[in-house]
Order: sequence, then C-alpha cells, then structure tokens
Amino acid sequence: MTRSSTPARQPAPPRVYDDARMHHDPEFKTKAVKILPGDHYVTRAEDEMLVTVLGSCVSACIRDPAAQVGGLNHFLLPEGGDGEWGVASSNLRYGNFAMERLLNDILKCGGRRSRLEIKLFGGASLLENGAAVGARNIHFVEEYLRAEGLPVFGRSLGGHAPRRIHFFPFTGKVLMKMLRNADERRVAEEEKAFKQQVSTAQVAGSVELF
Repeated sequence: MTRSSTPARQPAPPRVYDDARMHHDPEFKTKAVKILPGDHYVTRAEDEMLVTVLGSCVSACIRDPAAQVGGLNHFLLPEGGDGEWGVASSNLRYGNFAMERLLNDILKCGGRRSRLEIKLFGGASLLENGAAVGARNIHFVEEYLRAEGLPVFGRSLGGHAPRRIHFFPFTGKVLMKMLRNADERRVAEEEKAFKQQVSTAQVAGSVELF
C-alpha cells in the first residue's frame, strides 16, 4: 500500500502595503513604519510600530492616551534660517516645522494638548560636526517644549552612539537600542547625505532598552 504524502505547506506571500515605508516586522509580529530623516507619521492604528534610527538628529514621540493617537517625527536641524517653511518634503528637516506639523496632525485626529505624552530621543555627538548639530537639536527641542508649556515624560538625549527607536503609539511604549560604534559612520553618512539632498532641492510612560 502506498502511503500518501502530505503536501508541503507553502510559505505565505509577503504582505503588501500601500505606503512604501511599511513592512511586516517578523520579530515584533506587527506592521512597522520606517520614519526617515525629514519625515513624520501619525496614526490611530492599534497594530502599527514606528521605527527610526537617530544620530545627531532628534525625534519626538508624542501621544494622547485618551484619544489613542500618536506619532513620531525625525528632524536634522533646529530651525530654518529664512523662515520660509514651504513644503513638508523639504522642510520637515527643521525642528520648528517638524514639531508644529506633528503636534497639529495629532490635534486634528482628536488629541488635546493637555493630555499629550512626549518623549525625546537622539542628538548624539557623532563624526565631524555631529557634536554641534546634536547639541543644537537638543537645545532647540527642549526650549520649544518649554515655551509651549508641554512637559516631557521621558528622554534619552546626547551621548556618542546612534539609537534605534521603536514607538508603539497606541500604547505609548518605546523600545530603544543603542547601536554599536561600527554603526556610527554609517548613520552619520546617511544624515549628511540627506542634508545635502534637501539643501540642493527646490523649496516649494517609560523607555526600555533592548
């Protein structure tokens, strides 16, 4: 008698998302949204994790726990010198625009300023002029929030190592990993390349280590 063999299970096809920033993260078993320099993202989805890598740049993770809406930005420089913010694709690199845009988008989704939980990350002293840029970014974001009367619930700023941030806006949980020294040059070069790219373009609550 011939024993029938069980057909091999075929692997599930990869998930396809409309947004190129999105992919399925097999480690966390959730949808991951990669936030690049000069970018921001706001969501009310329960199954989204926002991910970014920071050198001298700074990110703010902001959430309203009652409205269950939150988001993250990633800016490279404190403020635009000419005051002309223009389109987001070029000017979210500046902290003044990035913070206003993130806060306003959260408020448009039902958030309230009095309920916001804010956590800050980045501003490391990396290669070349990263020390000066990181310190300026830290000074800017802390002074900005102080002037706006918005308290900071958690922070990991400064130092000499890049950081990878995983932010879950629905719960407010943040996971942070300090990257190895070998990653410093790569992160610094990526930030430098983005600064050059946008400069030549036409301008139209706790933290866990893992």
